Amino acid sequence: VTQFINTYIVPLGWKLIGAIIVWIVGGWVISLLVKALDKAMQRRHIDATLVKYAEGAASVALRILLVIVIFSMLGIETTSFAALLAAAGIAIGAAWAGLLAHFAAGVFLVFLRPCKVGDAVTVGGGSGTVIELGLFSTEINTSDNIRVYVGNNAIFSGNIQNYSTNPYRRVDLTAQLAHETVPADAIQRIQEKLGKIPNVLADPKPVVEILNFNEYGTLLAVRPFCANDHY
Repeated sequence: VTQFINTYIVPLGWKLIGAIIVWIVGGWVISLLVKALDKAMQRRHIDATLVKYAEGAASVALRILLVIVIFSMLGIETTSFAALLAAAGIAIGAAWAGLLAHFAAGVFLVFLRPCKVGDAVTVGGGSGTVIELGLFSTEINTSDNIRVYVGNNAIFSGNIQNYSTNPYRRVDLTAQLAHETVPADAIQRIQEKLGKIPNVLADPKPVVEILNFNEYGTLLAVRPFCANDHY
């Protein structure tokens, strides 16, 4: 028993202790490298969307490399592990085809840039401000402060409405006139009042025009323009 312990158990114990130390130190080093990558990309004023995506990809890749190093320390043949990992990747890819579709869509979102962090958007049935474009999902904060996670594939396979791309937006309102009100006079008065409202742009000029007629009288379309932040 003593010989068995000295020959097998003690060396295995030292290997396990070494593997645990390498896992802890390696995780600490990976966090430092990811933070350094973040600072380096921010110094170069790289877009926040690409920064978050690069951080996630680098962290996953370094963790996989760390696991391979630990297996090598424990005496596990890494070539066999690589083959096993490849086989597992095929099986997981078949089972998680939808998840991989989200990953692929995330890559296209980063490089084609239909939206970025900080944009106000409507995507995948949700509306709000983009907080982060992740590897598999995009985080959006709604106007009532609810965090919504939308799958990247759902975003890329549907319509993307980006309210932050253009410098201003049109506000669509209506004004109901009575039968005895002269439409031309009402239009002139409304246009004068619109010019005095804060944050209404003078260029493009607000549009006031007849929309239709109903049982109550004339219905006007009132369409001022404003910056995105004042919508």
